[in-house]
Amino acid sequence: MKIMVFDVPAEKGGALSILNEFYNKYKSDEENEYFFVVSKPKLEDTENIKVLHYPWVKKSWFHRLYFEHFIAPKLIRRYNVDEVLSLQNIIIPNTKTPQTVYIHNALPFSEYHFSILEDKLLWIYQNILGRLIVKSIKKANRVIVQTKWMKKACIEKTGVDSEKIDVVPPSINIDAKKFYEPNINDIITFFYPASAAIFKNHKVVVEACKILKEEKMGNFKVVFTLRGNENKHISKLYKEIKDKDLPIEFIGSISRDEVFDYYTKSVLLFPSYIETFGLPMLEAKMHKRIILASDCLFSHEILEGYDKAYFFNCFDYKNLATLIHNIIIKETQ
Repeated sequence: MKIMVFDVPAEKGGALSILNEFYNKYKSDEENEYFFVVSKPKLEDTENIKVLHYPWVKKSWFHRLYFEHFIAPKLIRRYNVDEVLSLQNIIIPNTKTPQTVYIHNALPFSEYHFSILEDKLLWIYQNILGRLIVKSIKKANRVIVQTKWMKKACIEKTGVDSEKIDVVPPSINIDAKKFYEPNINDIITFFYPASAAIFKNHKVVVEACKILKEEKMGNFKVVFTLRGNENKHISKLYKEIKDKDLPIEFIGSISRDEVFDYYTKSVLLFPSYIETFGLPMLEAKMHKRIILASDCLFSHEILEGYDKAYFFNCFDYKNLATLIHNIIIKETQ
């Protein structure tokens, strides 16, 4: 069977991880022939995989739309494929070839709704792209999601039969060789590995730290994997942190091994309120760490039964400050 995999948006972060996961999985499939259609990721041809690169797709939305409506259907016909797998949340238009769509964008299914004044791009993703995602779920022959809550949300939003949607969690390759060992002489570190998107909710952490500083709570620090200049929202937070001398460090992007090292010596903060999966929570759980997570469906699903998880209202910075305070007291006793 010939299968064409489309993922032209993937370039970094979670989207790239998903692309690499399927690429590595299919490399060992000797029964089928694959065509991976990508933009900039540097994937190589193998015995059963041919990689088609279209970097110009990333130039603008116009280029992306032109590619998907005209080039992509031609590629499906040219290579006479039997099935299409779209890893980009929406199906390929103008083709009758059977399609499976992988849904990993949680914005259209979130309980939180962005206003166009709050964040124009996220409003577009949630409302305009969201409609395309809903239509794709209805039209696709098969749908793949990462979590049970996403499956339920897709069914409620689209009305499709539950048997059409498969739950396939991301393949997690974690070999935790080292775990946390408390040391009363250490500063308690709270670690939040996340992008600069507004829904990652760094602001609630900053507000909680303000309270703790007013209470003269010391012996702790917070680490963000940001530079501080990613966007206007983060730049504003960065300035506020520096002006108020809050114990928050910006270390920029770090490697996966460095992230794992932080899990062994810190408490995970996860205040994000829009996620499909929330991988850091699972990773920290595998490292047996304390986790302070937003009280959301995805958090409860990943951390179900985990006795070191504590949940808080993602917009209640006083609640978060109390949890941080209690952990500092407990960890330093």
